Amino acid sequence: MVAAAALNTRTGRKILIGASLAALLAVAFLLTPLIAVPFAVAGSIVSTTSAGSGAAPAVSGEWGFPLAGDYSKGRGFGYNPVQGCSYCSTDHQGYDMAQGCGATVYAAGPGEVITAGSYQGYGNAVRIDHGGEIVTLYGHMQWDSLRVTVGQAVTAGTPLGAEGNTGKSFGCHLHFEVRDSGTPVAPEPFMAARGLPLM
Repeated sequence: MVAAAALNTRTGRKILIGASLAALLAVAFLLTPLIAVPFAVAGSIVSTTSAGSGAAPAVSGEWGFPLAGDYSKGRGFGYNPVQGCSYCSTDHQGYDMAQGCGATVYAAGPGEVITAGSYQGYGNAVRIDHGGEIVTLYGHMQWDSLRVTVGQAVTAGTPLGAEGNTGKSFGCHLHFEVRDSGTPVAPEPFMAARGLPLM
């Protein structure tokens, strides 16, 4: 008789615990959208603004910066070896700037897109012919991020794609290059002459 009573008590406790767990899971299931949805919406807002959308690059006349807002400077023009990178050129022909993977890259001036896609060691790149033998290049952008096509007319501030790490790259950044009559020229004085000093 005592053994039967103990068995009934244990069985009753198991049923009570099972019912409590089921009720707790049902409440959690009902409350999850109330907690998860606001966090998901907040996360999408943060990721959108951190990628630079909504911000516009500084413009002076017909020219502007290729990134909007502050950025970190990498290698400048000329002799700049990279420690630990065997494929990186020591004679750097551009200006490296970074805001982080996914930051929007903009056209620096008016012209026509002559390259939009894979280009030599620059990975996913855009080149713009500005006329007068001036061509700018925007290298290492993320695959599938380009917003322009060959033949498209652009102006300063036209979104081109997203900062990435494609081609012969050593971390997410934008390689900004200027060529005059096919010869690379230092982007710093070129942009400074247009009222846009690179830092």
